[in-house]
Amino acid sequence: MKAHADARPALSAWVSHVAAAGWRSPLEMLERYPRSSLIRDGLYVFNIKGNDYRLAARVDFRNEIVRVVKVGTHAEYDEWSL
Repeated sequence: MKAHADARPALSAWVSHVAAAGWRSPLEMLERYPRSSLIRDGLYVFNIKGNDYRLAARVDFRNEIVRVVKVGTHAEYDEWSL
């Protein structure tokens, strides 16, 4: 959030929603975030702030844990090696 201050409200909203979600399966997550993409092995990418940013997170549905791996612009996302 420090590096992308303009995304702070959208990121805060995402964090709040995810913290309260309690997803038990990818289908439950996709109901709320239908444009999220599975990259591999529980690693998902979410579009943030009207698709201005990308957020990569590991989602452990069994234990209801979501861990943010990276946040960045689309240009930064193109450089990530996830």
